[in-house]
Amino acid sequence: MPFSQSSQISTIIQYIEQLNPESLLDVGAGMGQYGFLARMNLENINLFEVNGSEGKQRPKEQWRVHIDAIEGCDGYLTPVHDYCYNNIMIGNALEILPTLPDNSYELVLAIDILEHFTKTDGLEFLAQLKRIANKAVLISTPKEFNPQEVEANPYENHRSFWENNELIEHGFSQILENDISWIVISPLS
Repeated sequence: MPFSQSSQISTIIQYIEQLNPESLLDVGAGMGQYGFLARMNLENINLFEVNGSEGKQRPKEQWRVHIDAIEGCDGYLTPVHDYCYNNIMIGNALEILPTLPDNSYELVLAIDILEHFTKTDGLEFLAQLKRIANKAVLISTPKEFNPQEVEANPYENHRSFWENNELIEHGFSQILENDISWIVISPLS
């Protein structure tokens, strides 16, 4: 679905705030919840300009943090995307990621997307995420396999299940606590 389960939100946002990246890529942005929360928590007071009794939003050009998104389904786009992302790339992440330069984002997020790839494509996906990140990659994926087929959006179909040891084997050595999902980080710097 175009959003993730709520128990992981505060853990992920806390990590994002701690890392405090100046550039972020949200792969599989869905309805844009992580882009919005990252924008709000990283940009903070820089989102607004207050002079005495007058307050207004600052233009995007004055924001400190650059946040981009990749989303496979343009039907998921909402006004949230226009507000919080600098750029939105629509299409298959495995086709878009190779076009991005090495080390182009400090942090790359892939929240509840890995399970939508086959194992082979998933390994390529993880490699591409690590290639374009220069500080860290944070992913989450369910701890249990939940069959899912979505006729309206085949990108939503669940095609694989990932164990903790597999993620560690592929460089995702930092594990954040969550009962439902593996939330793992590949630190790169």
